[in-house]
Amino acid sequence: MSLIEFVHEQRWFGGKSLEVTGAEIVDQGVLRREPRLADALVELRYGDGNHHLYQLLHGEDEYDMIAEPSTGTELVRLVRDGATVATNDGQIVFEAFTELPDVPLESSRLLGIEQSNSSLVVDDACFVKVYRRIEAGDNPDLEVTRFLVSHGYQHVPRLYGWWSYAGPLLGATLGMAQEYVPNSVDGWSLALEELVGRPEDFVGRVHRLGQVIGELHATLASDPEDLAFSPEEASPESLALLTATVDEEIDQVFLHLPDDEVVAPIAGRGDAVRELLRSLTSVGSVGRRIRHHGDLHLGQVLWANGDWLVIDFEGEPARALPERRAKRSPLRDVAGMLRSFTYAASVAGVPHTGVEEHARAEFLEGYMPAVHASGLLPPREATDRLLRIFELEKAVYELRYELTHRPDWVPVPVAGIIRLLEEAA
Repeated sequence: MSLIEFVHEQRWFGGKSLEVTGAEIVDQGVLRREPRLADALVELRYGDGNHHLYQLLHGEDEYDMIAEPSTGTELVRLVRDGATVATNDGQIVFEAFTELPDVPLESSRLLGIEQSNSSLVVDDACFVKVYRRIEAGDNPDLEVTRFLVSHGYQHVPRLYGWWSYAGPLLGATLGMAQEYVPNSVDGWSLALEELVGRPEDFVGRVHRLGQVIGELHATLASDPEDLAFSPEEASPESLALLTATVDEEIDQVFLHLPDDEVVAPIAGRGDAVRELLRSLTSVGSVGRRIRHHGDLHLGQVLWANGDWLVIDFEGEPARALPERRAKRSPLRDVAGMLRSFTYAASVAGVPHTGVEEHARAEFLEGYMPAVHASGLLPPREATDRLLRIFELEKAVYELRYELTHRPDWVPVPVAGIIRLLEEAA
């Protein structure tokens, strides 16, 4: 099998729809000689002239050693030792942030199904994330986690360290090591388990989730001296840009709706959706923009030891890194979580009236007081309008995504759009 064929078969490869015309290792460093383990940057070239960089941890005769029991232990050892590994043209620098737990470094295992990255658990104590697609600059997952830990936020797993590449090609984050939280369950799995038979148990945890997310946003806005994180006043132009972006998305999605009964409730209503968008934009003050989670939903939070943790600050993988590092309204995160409640209720097959509405109310009642003192949000009426704009943006994006990738889930965003139209009426 060629390198191109191997990469094309991997779940973390994001260019499956593109024609790959070439693949070559552009730099690498040997992390361990026996048995060989090298960290390589692989350039993939496409027929349209673009290219991407991906990270491979390869052996003597294997393209990728990620599933080998010794791979994760070697990475953690290098982080613990603060090692520097020379590459052909630069270096790979491993940095410890806090003292690692006293573990034997005996074995690692691949965690779950790979998505856009690969995750390992070492000795049931360390969680290691290997970033696959590499872009120049700090990965926001590491950058935001490091900021939160440094500013006393308690609801992220402890950060042990990371490793990065520096060379004439670029400087980039390659991976990070964090605390592994055993006996935790992600919010999506918890919702699907509890909403069916014990909805009051799940809804009872949502008020606290709102508080935790409110504290997250307040912490991210807490350092005016750090230019990468200091809050910024949102200009009226930023709302106009958002509106134009959503309007274009509405136009594209409604123009190509299939002739199918599943989308019949919104067929021909593109103008009504655009009119709803225009009616929401007279909000006056739009609050402040901050670094935020960027892809917040129930799958990005963990319930562990009676409280919530927030994970995975990388943002939406399909967006370029500068876009994922951009400052935005924190309400974009809030809208993502509210839409996640809708999805959970739909998949669990429980009535939206009651369970979902109760969850939404509990979340907002926890969130608003927790974030209030930070001064991030505009007055309440403007906040409500902005939140509906972000929910509409999310629902239209979901509709396009589900039509392309998961047709069986199309009714969920359709119902969300109908609800927003009915609320406006």
